[in-house]
Amino acid sequence: MRHTQHADFALRVLMFLRVAPGRRGSIGDIALAHRVSRNHLDKVVRRMSTAGLVETSRGRGGGVRLVRDPASITVGDVIRSMEDDFAVVECLGPARYCRVAGVCGARTVFAAALDSYFAVLDRATLDDVAANDGGLRGALGLTGPGPG
Repeated sequence: MRHTQHADFALRVLMFLRVAPGRRGSIGDIALAHRVSRNHLDKVVRRMSTAGLVETSRGRGGGVRLVRDPASITVGDVIRSMEDDFAVVECLGPARYCRVAGVCGARTVFAAALDSYFAVLDRATLDDVAANDGGLRGALGLTGPGPG
């Protein structure tokens, strides 16, 4: 299964904020650090705000900030909030056109696999995936004091 860029960028935003001084950053700074489109990142951050993962504010001292403790944000939370479709096969989706959908056992297998996939993602927190503070801060070009 491959996730959209929205999910990928959302996780990158959260990792940036996890290691950023004061756990705050501007969309421009985050886009520059990850070398991604500011316009695309703006859309992602708006969706993240709606999902309750971040808070945004305008003006001097504004930007994007975490609204929850990084230890309480799971990778599963992020993926579920950014993706619309988890039907890895047609029969897991809302439309079922497969002729053997009612008599085939594949749906059960793929549903169990998806459950297992999310069980792993739900055990991994933002603190887990961003545990290498120094390495992430260096890779993102962040200077100054660490999270506080």
